[in-house]
Order: sequence, then C-alpha cells, then structure tokens
Amino acid sequence: MLAIAELKPFKLKNSLNTMISYKSSFYLKKKIDRLKAEGNKIGFIPTMGALHQGHISLIEEAKEECDFVVCSIFVNPTQFNNPEDLVKYPRTLKADSILLKEAKCDFLFLPSVKTMYPNGTAEFKAPEVGEIVNVLEGEHRPGHFEGVMQVVSLLLDHVNPSHLYMGLKDFQQFAICSKMVALQKRPIQMRGIPTVREKNGVAMSSRNARLSAPERNKASLIFETLKLIESEKDKLSSSQLKVLALQNLQKEKAFTIEYIEIVDKESLMPTSKQTNLIFLCAVWLGGVRLIDNMIL
Repeated sequence: MLAIAELKPFKLKNSLNTMISYKSSFYLKKKIDRLKAEGNKIGFIPTMGALHQGHISLIEEAKEECDFVVCSIFVNPTQFNNPEDLVKYPRTLKADSILLKEAKCDFLFLPSVKTMYPNGTAEFKAPEVGEIVNVLEGEHRPGHFEGVMQVVSLLLDHVNPSHLYMGLKDFQQFAICSKMVALQKRPIQMRGIPTVREKNGVAMSSRNARLSAPERNKASLIFETLKLIESEKDKLSSSQLKVLALQNLQKEKAFTIEYIEIVDKESLMPTSKQTNLIFLCAVWLGGVRLIDNMIL
C-alpha cells in the first residue's frame, strides 16, 4: 500500500487521509521535494517523542500555515550530557502515533541512530553561533546545544521543509537554532510557538511524567513566580526582580534552584536595559529538572 501511495500525485491541500510513516528519509525527501515543487509549504516539527499537548500545538500551528506537516521522533543521544537522562527518557511511540494521527499530521519520520549518524556522532561539527550557547542552559548542560544543533541540522537535511516549528518553553534552543538556520543560509522560516501549560500553570514537558502528583502541585509555584515577576516588572529593577523570584521559589523547600536570570531577549546576555527582557529559570524537583521563562 505504501508503495502505491508513494506514486500517487498530490493535487489538493492536506489531501492525505492518514499519516504515512517513514524510517528512511529517501522516499520522504523525494515526496517532500515533489510537493514543494508543486508550490506546497511543508511544516516540520522535530521531537524526541513522549508527546503532549505542547507538541500538538506545534502541529496545529503548522497545519494552519502549511499545506503538509512532518513530525519526527528521534531520541538524540548527542544532546544528553547526562547518560542517565538518555536511558530514562520515555519512549511512547504507540501513544505518540495516535496523538499525531488525531492531530492530522501528514508524515512521521522515525529515523534510527544509524540513519542519523551513519559514520558516527562526531562527523558533524556544530556551527559557531556565539556566546549564546555557553550561557544559561549551556553553562549548566555543557555540550547540550552542540548536540541539538547537530541533530536539527541533520533532520533539516533529511526533511527539507519550508517552515520549522519549535516551542518557546525552550527559548534558548529556539534562539540558537534560529541563528544556525540563518548562518547555514537555509530557506526556512522559523516559527516559535508559545508555551502550553497544564491547568495549574506548569509548563508542559515530557519530563513531567516523572513527577508525582504532589510534586506537580509543588511545581505550580514556578508559574506563580513568573506571574509575580511580570506584575512587578515596571516597579523593580532586574536585580530586584531576581531577588524577588529567588525568595518566592525558596518558599518550596523541595526545590533546588539551578539558576534565575533576567537577560536581553535577543542576546540572552545580562543587560542594564529595562526593556526587551526575558526571565528564565531552571529548578530541580524530585530528581526532575524543570525549565521555564517569561518575556517581560
């Protein structure tokens, strides 16, 4: 059936009745190249699986803007600076596929490590994008963003989309990938989609599955802190806001605060300006690392 579908011409927008999965990029890229030649826009959402409503919001945004949507699921070994995180990362392909079909995703790309890194993981060198990779997450997770750039660049080679969708919960990741795409002169439009939250304000993340119900309740203090900072941003300096955030987060004894920063939204570097800022934090709770941010 797939072989027949491969040869079937696509005339109408979103004309697929079901999602087609690929483990090899050869036929996927061939199909996408043909669709683009016919004038279609191709949206791409790279993921590591364990999908939730945050991922689905990316699919929905892509469906609004593009003619066909591709999602990839690949647990990338090069972006885990802690090997235990790679082992613990949830693999839920069956459930993920159901969610993607319900969201009317057109194509699912399921590459293996061998497909992505046929000559080993050291072959691709991440481009130089400046100090942005060494601050915040980069300081606490050395090598992480090099791995992210590595896999995103390779996925873009395989998929060749016209639009790339990423969530803004990982704001620094989006900023870095945007710089990389620009440096590589790829004809790809970047789309950053706002964070989707659970009912108690916790930013949706695949890691949340590792939190107990009481821990999820405690994690809501992070969003409460973001809202507090937003409400005080016109009254206090950046340094005062950081102190306020620290004091508020320290109310929860189960938290281990890794960093709290207020930086320039474009450069992600400290600034004396009071405008164009972003608040970012990373907090450990029950052995799970949670990140969040809010543009001020």
